Amino acid sequence: MDLECKICKNESKLLFTAKVLKKYNVSYFQCTNCDFVQTETPFWLDEAYSSALGAEDTGVLKRNNYIANIAAFLISLYFNKNGVFLDYAGGYGIFTRLMRDKGFDFYWVDPYAENLVARGFEWDSIKKADLVTSLEAFEHFEDPNKQIGEILKISKNVLFTTQLFPKSVSKPNDWWYFSLDGGQHVAFHTYKSLSIIAKRNQLNFYSNGKSVHLFTEKKLNPFIFNLLIKVAGTKLNSVLQFNPESKTESDMKMILLK
Repeated sequence: MDLECKICKNESKLLFTAKVLKKYNVSYFQCTNCDFVQTETPFWLDEAYSSALGAEDTGVLKRNNYIANIAAFLISLYFNKNGVFLDYAGGYGIFTRLMRDKGFDFYWVDPYAENLVARGFEWDSIKKADLVTSLEAFEHFEDPNKQIGEILKISKNVLFTTQLFPKSVSKPNDWWYFSLDGGQHVAFHTYKSLSIIAKRNQLNFYSNGKSVHLFTEKKLNPFIFNLLIKVAGTKLNSVLQFNPESKTESDMKMILLK
């Protein structure tokens, strides 16, 4: 049985069948055009989301700190650093809190998680954002075009992370990112699938070719984009950032006055 690709609507052929949540035999399909990989209709998601964060995700804090440095660079260089920002699918609020600590007016939204560390800064759906961030969420989208479209209604500038599907993968155990035991990953993008989404929405697409990507109305220098990503992982990041004044203390005072 073949499926229609959720990104480009071309034919997707069976890639393999794998055991999800250690008990469900699930079929994975790959598009013959854009190489996007999707599961069959994910009937197991309610069970998979019994916990918002899988126990196997030991990199959550390291990842958030790393992307916070990248976001700070990009906002300072290309966007209004005094603007309003949203972390979409923001988990427990870690990234929102980190970015507010760096001085940026960030807010949180996530239908599957409780806001634990950025309470008081939940998103008002009426607002528009200068930039939306979405960390490790695109691989969770059951209906990618619809869910990405919802993000683009908030902002045409979206900084996001998701691992690009490697060409060498043909079996379930070839790639850790399938996250079979967790069961939350159901959509696996390629550079081409993300480029198609950007073009469809008349946006520019920039990527480090691995896991960090940007949809934007702005035209950037791809070399500078990739350089910023590399610098964010070094000790230079704290020297080169020109962030607004931290909101850590002012946020505390605001919460206490409520």
